[in-house]
Formats: sequence, C-alpha cells, structure tokens
Amino acid sequence: MSGPPKNKKPSLWRFRLWPSWGLVFTLYLLSFLPMAAKQTLGRRLGLFLSTKLKSRARVADSNLAICFPELDQEARSQLAQDNFVACSRGFLESTHAWWQDTSPYCKAAEVQGLENLIEARSKGKGVLLIGGHYSIFDFALPLVACHLENPGYVYRPNKNPVIDRMIENGRRRHFGIRAFAKRELRPMVSFLKKGGEIWFACDQDFGGKTELFVPFFGVETGCITSPSYIAKVSGASVVCVSHLRTPDGGYRVVFSPVQADFGADKQKDTEAWNGYIEDAIRAQPDQYLWLHKRFKTRPEGADKVY
Repeated sequence: MSGPPKNKKPSLWRFRLWPSWGLVFTLYLLSFLPMAAKQTLGRRLGLFLSTKLKSRARVADSNLAICFPELDQEARSQLAQDNFVACSRGFLESTHAWWQDTSPYCKAAEVQGLENLIEARSKGKGVLLIGGHYSIFDFALPLVACHLENPGYVYRPNKNPVIDRMIENGRRRHFGIRAFAKRELRPMVSFLKKGGEIWFACDQDFGGKTELFVPFFGVETGCITSPSYIAKVSGASVVCVSHLRTPDGGYRVVFSPVQADFGADKQKDTEAWNGYIEDAIRAQPDQYLWLHKRFKTRPEGADKVY
C-alpha cells in the first residue's frame, strides 16, 4: 500500500496544535480592541513581562550595555523596561495589522523621504528596501506597503505551522503583497527586475550563515550579505527604511536617499545599512528589538556577549 504523497502538508488540526489554535483565537479577539486600549494593555503587559522574562531581560541588558556603555545600570534598566513596553505594544499592534483595517493609520502616518522612493522607482529595475526589526513589528508592513506600487517582503517561516499561517495570512492581506522565503533568491531577483519592490529586514543574527562583521554601535556584528547579492544581480535601486512609533502615539516612516553603488562592495554595503539602522535607533532607542541576541555570533577570539 502506498503512503501519503510526500509533498502533502500535514494537517493543521492535529491534536498537539489545538493550543496554538486557541492562541490564534485569543489574538483575533484582542485585535478588536481600540488602538488606545491596545496601547494601554501593551504598557501593562510590557511592565509585567519585564519582571517575568528574566532571560530576555538579561539579553536586553547585555545588548544595551555593549551598545550604550555611557549608560549606568539604572538608565539601562529603565531603557530595557521601556523596550519591553514598546515591543508588547508592537505585538498588539500586529494583531491589528493581521485582522483589522489599517488604512486610517496609513493615511495619518508621517512620511519622510518619499521623493527618494520615487527616484528609486524611476530607475525601472525595482527597489530593494532594507529595514530593521523595530518595535511595531508587522504593523509596519501596511505603513510601508501603502507607498509601494508592487510590494513584496522577505520572511522566515515560523516553526509552528498554525502560527505561521496566522502571521503570513495576516501579512498577505495588504495591497496584494507578495511573500518570499529567505532562500528564494531567484524569484526575488526576477520580481525586482520586473519592477517589484521588496522589503527585507536583514538585521538579525543568522548564526552559521554569518558572512562578515561590521561595526554596529561600535561592536563588530555578524551580518549576511544577501542584500548586496540581490541588488547586484537584479540591478535594483536600494533604499533604507525605518518605521517607528513616535512619542505622541503616531507613526513615522522614513525612506533614505538611494544608496549609491550598492552591490559593488559587500563590506561597504553592509556598513551602510547597519549605519542607517543605528542612526534610527539612536533617535528612539527604546524602539528596537533589543530582546534579540543580536551579538550571538562573534568574531574569532572575541569575548561572548551573552
């Protein structure tokens, strides 16, 4: 007797995934909260998690200690707590992006450098938008995509198939956006050559896939060079983009000038986009994903951070 087709995806309704469906339903209900309520709940949740998630609090403190050596322990602790709040708010904002109407926020968001995006688009070979993991998470996707004509983004699938389905369905409901798994380089290049615009947040530690080290807050930081390869092969123009929650509760999207000669020198390219992200963070240091082990991969002979 032949078995099931090899390419057939396993059922999402297996018993062990039922708790995941419960979580999805809970988040779906939370998405209906007014945005003001999400912000209030996010603050309370962030303050709670900052005292309960000890390991993540230590990661944030280690990151801040190495990036902001001028801060004393009290200032670092406050900034880490503020970061828990910012990320918790961002998680709840993401539920809004997954299920609710984001058009009022797209219209109200402050946008800087739109002329840079228009210039990049006018060159006719697509636009690669290099972003970072700022605290509004998936809520940033519609804020950026609403300014694109043919949007796409790069993603890393979640290991839990139910959670992955929730996230990716939520992302793909906006503006006909096209998703590319991080290994789909050929389809990305083809999409860009046809005038597509791809948002790529490439600022995390990819472990063994690290290709070089560049300064980030004065720390030699492991990076991938996929953006340089994609830009070189596709001929796409490159623009850096940041997307932050402003102190008054609004949102700001900033498009950098077109990055000259991007793709010609991997080291310079990587230094450029890391420098852009660093500048954005310094303006609002609580708005970055400091809970991630950004410095897990270290140059040979360097001391461990965690």
